[in-house]
Amino acid sequence: MTAPSRTSRAEYGVIGRRTLLAAAAFAPLAACAATPAARPAAGLRLVTFNIWHNLGDWTARRPLLIAALKAQDADVIALQEVLEDANVELENQARMLARELGGYHVAFVSTDAEGAPRRYGNALLTRLPVLAEDSIKLEPLDDFRTALRLRVSVQGRRVDVVVTHLAWQPDAGPVRARQISSLLSWLPQEGVPLIVMGDFNATQEDSGLATLTGPRFLSALPRGSVATTLNPAKGHPNRVIDHIFVEPEFFAPVEVHVFGDAPTNGEYPSDHFGVAATVRLK
Repeated sequence: MTAPSRTSRAEYGVIGRRTLLAAAAFAPLAACAATPAARPAAGLRLVTFNIWHNLGDWTARRPLLIAALKAQDADVIALQEVLEDANVELENQARMLARELGGYHVAFVSTDAEGAPRRYGNALLTRLPVLAEDSIKLEPLDDFRTALRLRVSVQGRRVDVVVTHLAWQPDAGPVRARQISSLLSWLPQEGVPLIVMGDFNATQEDSGLATLTGPRFLSALPRGSVATTLNPAKGHPNRVIDHIFVEPEFFAPVEVHVFGDAPTNGEYPSDHFGVAATVRLK
């Protein structure tokens, strides 16, 4: 496989100037905080990946997906389109991946009933200490979307990590805005640093993502830094719809890249490319 497309720390100076400016805006506040000793920088490795459940040639894709995720060495992995289906003897894909990767706690959410033979949804995998777990069915309920939250400990500091997967229709901006509002109003209002990852089915220019592209958040993947996170080889148009949103008050992006974007023997891990980012907790 060829090397994944990467945005290096140096490239952030050009591609992600707004990212750096947003982070720099909080520097005076940090400088004013008199502490006996500076807290060591906490690096956090994040991944989001829509794994396309069992469509395509799942038998061929499975080892490619495992290898692609293993290469990222992530602290937290957000997965979308996760399936378990007893009717086709398919175990929960997130639990399978956690077992193959080793050392990960698994959380899974679905709108399908607990114990149903077929369940489809989102998952979070983490090798960090888990302090709390929660999930919600997002409004409007008839779009069958969910959000899943883990509160993890990063060098003793609490961080909330959320995965979601929003409405797909091109004209569904208002629905996506309602889903994001439902998600944010559900989260604990305790000032804990927040990361929201997933397949948002929309670019950053979409009006439905206005809350996440406003001043409170920034994308770890700067606009224009990659051509697409949808896989053109699977018939998709070039669109960047997979995002890792962090709060610049608490996080500074260090490095970001897409992965799973090169075929092995003509096959790809998914019909999406994964997004991996390293962020520094301030």
